[in-house]
Amino acid sequence: MAIFSDNAVKETPKKHKNPITQSDSIEYDKTFENSIRPKSFEDYIGQSALIETLKISIEAAKKRNTPLDHMLFYGPPGLGKTTLAGVIAEQMGAAIKITSAPALERPRDIIGILMSLKEGEILFIDEIHRMNKVSEEILYPAMEDFSLDMTTGKSQTVKTMRIPLPKFTLIGATTKAGELSSPLRDRFGILKRLEFYTIDELAKVVTRTAGILNIDITEEGAKAIARRSRGTPRIANRLVKRVSDFAIVKYDGIINEDVAESSLDVLKIDEFGLDTTDRALLKLIIEKYDGGPVGIETLAAALSEDVRTLEDVCEPYLLQSGLLQRTPRGRKVSPEGYRHLGIKNIPVQGSLFD
Repeated sequence: MAIFSDNAVKETPKKHKNPITQSDSIEYDKTFENSIRPKSFEDYIGQSALIETLKISIEAAKKRNTPLDHMLFYGPPGLGKTTLAGVIAEQMGAAIKITSAPALERPRDIIGILMSLKEGEILFIDEIHRMNKVSEEILYPAMEDFSLDMTTGKSQTVKTMRIPLPKFTLIGATTKAGELSSPLRDRFGILKRLEFYTIDELAKVVTRTAGILNIDITEEGAKAIARRSRGTPRIANRLVKRVSDFAIVKYDGIINEDVAESSLDVLKIDEFGLDTTDRALLKLIIEKYDGGPVGIETLAAALSEDVRTLEDVCEPYLLQSGLLQRTPRGRKVSPEGYRHLGIKNIPVQGSLFD
């Protein structure tokens, strides 16, 4: 399956039999990610309602002998949007070209990709909410009419040409669906949100990844890692590797519940899956701002973190788990957040509009 990334076509990296023994290079990380990506719906774990809908859409498209409708997947990072696009391509028997919106800086970038597409191919654009206005407008006729509107000449000799394109499917992924313009969002036939995973689903992800990497793990060990994975498969897969290191060096190589929990304690990942930054954010609001509300820019400055890091990485799970509240005046720590940090002095919570 060919992959288009950063304006260059590359072949999908081959699997390594045991990536855990390779060096921690960028190339290795890419190989690891690709080696554990599911290639079919049978291997894809979680998002069951979405998968059932996609199966029906794919079957209908095959019977009609037409491309799939354009799709938009949105939700927090690490839930499998890119993986899902790859599975859809496999099920359709189509090639997929992958790029990201920040790589499409100039109009000729998106034009070059669109003109390189073949009939039935899938174009996947990650972080599509970051696409600039000119590139976005080029997509409008391409998505609706499968054509490109181009101009030639200068001044009074300008002529408009409409160049036909092969029928293709655009799959967009974003962590911020609200930042997409309405004209672009409305051109997607299928819009679906990916949800955080349950502990049981994550335990299956952990077990599957451990099997691919030849790591011995018990059912209890898989659940211990799942409980601290913040509902996110990408984090679960990363923790499997880290805990495996501890199991090999300090224990007998088998990940059971005790090994998993003691290893994650050393990594300072608590039973809620919060890391040092998450706890520092909650403690800062409590200790310096009386539990909130406080603005996100103030928090970012105090923690020396980027605002987008707090909004995209820390906040989604803290909000989902009820440890943090977002109000019109800023962020507040919830009573559950106080209890989780072991702070008994819980202030009386007023209205969210305080």
